[in-house]
Amino acid sequence: MSKIVLIGAGSAMFGLGALGDIFQSHALEGSTISLVDINREALDAVAKTARDYSSEHHLNYTIEATTDRKEALKNAGYVIISIEVGNRYELWEQDWHIPQQYGIKQVYGENGGPGGVFHALRIIPPILEICADVDQICPEALVINLSNPMTTISMAIQKKFPNMKLIGLCHEISSLVIHLPKMLNTEFDNLKIRAGGLNHFSILLEASYRDSGKDAYPEIREKVPEYFGKTSERGLFMKLFQYFGYVPITTDSHLGEYVSWAQEVADHKGIIDFYTGYKKECLSYVVNPQKRIAEGTQPEEYWRVIPIIEGIETDDKHEELAVNMQNNGLISNLPDHVIVEVPAYVDRSGVHGMKIDMPAGFGGLLSNRVGVLDMTVEAVLSRSKKAALQALLVDPIVDSVSAAEKTLDTILSFQSQYLGYLK
Repeated sequence: MSKIVLIGAGSAMFGLGALGDIFQSHALEGSTISLVDINREALDAVAKTARDYSSEHHLNYTIEATTDRKEALKNAGYVIISIEVGNRYELWEQDWHIPQQYGIKQVYGENGGPGGVFHALRIIPPILEICADVDQICPEALVINLSNPMTTISMAIQKKFPNMKLIGLCHEISSLVIHLPKMLNTEFDNLKIRAGGLNHFSILLEASYRDSGKDAYPEIREKVPEYFGKTSERGLFMKLFQYFGYVPITTDSHLGEYVSWAQEVADHKGIIDFYTGYKKECLSYVVNPQKRIAEGTQPEEYWRVIPIIEGIETDDKHEELAVNMQNNGLISNLPDHVIVEVPAYVDRSGVHGMKIDMPAGFGGLLSNRVGVLDMTVEAVLSRSKKAALQALLVDPIVDSVSAAEKTLDTILSFQSQYLGYLK
């Protein structure tokens, strides 16, 4: 069986959740799981829980744990990356609020807008170091990126290592898995859907009932205003639905990072409430190791890494709702080199994207992102402050040269530990 390497495994949520999913898999029995983290104490805690659980349940897995990434990558078939850099929330809040201090109307600050640029500039370099080791030690391995900003990271990897086998996975598609059955009073298994776009900026394109073959979108369009109209973080969501005619798969916090007029219509209180609650929950959350590893990831997380690995190992030819991969004509509105989020099918030869038809209007919004993505990647690869400034200046969120210049200088002073390479 293949060797599965989890990089960032010291995170109890990621490491134990991934292990739980693997331990529930019959197809992956006999695999070697290599846990990697720079935090030895956290890594050892996860490894001990995994070994104890495996022993108690008489599971057939070999579990390794090491801080030596190069050693772990030997003979790897799959490399799963889930890392962050520095104090996540302190840096996130700088990304979010420093641009606002200079008048840039940024509604969030994680993956798009200036905040997304800064986040990408911090996290791409260490991920490229990981990928350089993969390229040298196990070049045939499938790299599965879970880290954000998903699109920019994946584009940087693909540009630096064009022959690398790479996909990115995100759980945002779970909103459709959760909400559509409630809205339509049917099981999700009875629905056939197609969604796509860019990560955190996708829409539901098609929906039908499997039992009758009937188009479900007319009913969805009829029910969306009542179903979503009174929930939080849906101001921009509802405007996009109203004027573009398709249901976004996520909420205002993510959507607002990509739309120049988001400031006017976004549910700002909902965004702040969400972030505050999310931060509080994460910082105070105590993981029950045995429970986490026993249950694995939950349905609302819709974490599809292990089903994809199973699909490759068993050649089951199943379909996935959302995979991030190089475009190469999958969405005709976007350049081939951009990483897009599309449905895909899985077989022994890998993960294969499925072409989708993107309506011209929403395709135009997606196209506005391309320059930001390209220049952010260029800034990292060329270690260029000038390219980083250009990434800000081509962003639809930014409407002031002075604000862009001051924001970048301030961020560089606050985050010199991570961004000092930009010259």
